[in-house]
Amino acid sequence: MQTQKVIDHIVQWLKDYAVKAKVNGYVIGVSGGVDSGVVSTLAAMTGLKTLVIEMPIRQKPDQIDRAWEHMNDLKSKFPNVEAMSVNLTPAFEELYKTFDVKDDLFPNEKLAFANTRSRLRMLTLYYYGQLNGLLVCGTGNKVEDFGIGFYTKYGDGGVDVSPIADLYKTEVYTLAKALNLVKNIQEAIPTDGLWDVDRTDEQQIGATYPELEKIQKEYGTKTADDYEGRDQEVFLIFDRMHKAAQHKINPIPVCDIPEEWRND
Repeated sequence: MQTQKVIDHIVQWLKDYAVKAKVNGYVIGVSGGVDSGVVSTLAAMTGLKTLVIEMPIRQKPDQIDRAWEHMNDLKSKFPNVEAMSVNLTPAFEELYKTFDVKDDLFPNEKLAFANTRSRLRMLTLYYYGQLNGLLVCGTGNKVEDFGIGFYTKYGDGGVDVSPIADLYKTEVYTLAKALNLVKNIQEAIPTDGLWDVDRTDEQQIGATYPELEKIQKEYGTKTADDYEGRDQEVFLIFDRMHKAAQHKINPIPVCDIPEEWRND
C-alpha cells in the first residue's frame, strides 16, 4: 500500500467534504482502539475543528487510559483538536433499570444491551456535533462495515462519513504506524468495548482480521468446497455473518407503490 498517498487522499477527502457541507469539521468517538485513533488523527490533519470524545459506559480503566493517552497526544500536535469525556454510565444505568427483563425469557438481552451502549454513544456524538456544527465521522473498517457487519445498526454504524471503510484492518494498522500514533493504540487488541466482560473481537467472531480479510478478498469467487482446514472454517464464519448482515449493508428497503394506484 502507498501509505502516504492514502493518508493524503483521506485527509483531502475529509476536508473537501466538510467544506462542501458547510460545516466546521468533525466529531469522533475515541475508544482507545486503532480505528478511532487513525480516524481522529486524519480528521485533525484537515486543520478543521476536530472534537474527540471519550464516552465510557462501565468501561475498563485500560480502555479509558488508552483513549486519553491518544487524545492528549492529538491535542499536543494539533491546535484544532478539542477533547472531552462524557460519562454515559449513569444514563445507561437508568436505561438498564427501565429495560431490564428476565434473561431466561429473553436470551438476547445481553446483546440488546451491548447495542444500546453503542446507540447511546451515537446519540451523544450527534448532540455535540450539532452544538458545534460538526459531522459525525465513522471509524468502521472494510471487514466490519462490508464484510461481516460487525457493528451496531444506528450505533457506531450511524455516521455521516466513513473515511476508512475501504481499508482492511491490517491496512489501518499500517496507517497507525505511519501516523506515529501512541504505542498503546498501535498495539491495542481489537475490542468493541460493549460488554461487561473482556471480549475481544476475535473471541466474538471466532476468527482474526487477517483470516477474515483473506476470505473477503476472494468472497464471491470461491465456495466452501474450495477451502480446507482453518480456511474453510473461517469461510463458513464469514459467509454466515455476511449473509446475516445484509440488513445493515444494504439500503433500507422501500415498499414501492405503483404510480397508477396513486390516481383514482
